[in-house]
Amino acid sequence: MAAEAFVNQLNVQIGNEFAAHQQYIACAVYYDQQTMQQTAQLFFDQAAEERSHAMMMVRYLLDADADVRIPALPAPINDFTDVVAPVALALEQEKRVTEQINELTAIARRENDFASDQFMQWFIKEQVEEVSKMSDLLAVAKRSAHDVEQIEDYVQREAAAGEGADPTAPRIAGV
Repeated sequence: MAAEAFVNQLNVQIGNEFAAHQQYIACAVYYDQQTMQQTAQLFFDQAAEERSHAMMMVRYLLDADADVRIPALPAPINDFTDVVAPVALALEQEKRVTEQINELTAIARRENDFASDQFMQWFIKEQVEEVSKMSDLLAVAKRSAHDVEQIEDYVQREAAAGEGADPTAPRIAGV
């Protein structure tokens, strides 16, 4: 059985992941309104990924026979000053999530909850990738803010390089 302190914090993290999902939808909508379809799709895809992360956590708690509590969410930011602002927000969000994931891992280790520690390892790897992805996109967005087509071209190239499904990812509830 998962440690109570871990379960409590993982329930909080489920809310954080759903909030990230909503924030990425808001970013995607902003880019869609700017007719930046490639960047909009990137953020729609990021939103789906955050929802999947939340549902992986739900599945883990269900499998561990632990209580699942879906918390209320804060409203996302919907207004941005320019094409750089949503990416800067996304990078800060990913850095914050990295801290949250690290704290969850620390709780699991403090509680000698080895199964929960093992569960968190995939998320640690995922956060390294997410911070890198948003950091690179922010550099491109800052450099190309005057020419959004350069941003769109970069996003399209990166999407073409693409990531396949990760067979090591935790199961997603409801799938």
